[in-house]
Amino acid sequence: MLPSFVTRLERLNYLIHIKATGNPRTLSQRLNISERSLYAYISLLRSMGAPIQYDRFRETYYYGDGFHFSLRFQKMN
Repeated sequence: MLPSFVTRLERLNYLIHIKATGNPRTLSQRLNISERSLYAYISLLRSMGAPIQYDRFRETYYYGDGFHFSLRFQKMN
């Protein structure tokens, strides 16, 4: 379960960064998750300090204030 969670989180971060998420329904379909799960992922990113906003005209999520979020996972021995 963890690899798919991480993969989805990385993809969500990338799509938000390039402002190409689409609306919540489209984005949840792209990530192969429910809209409810999508909102949980977005909430998680926000709780880590990501200023995620939604542009209703362009129908995309984006990071406000020139923010760049970098995810990095490292295996510890």
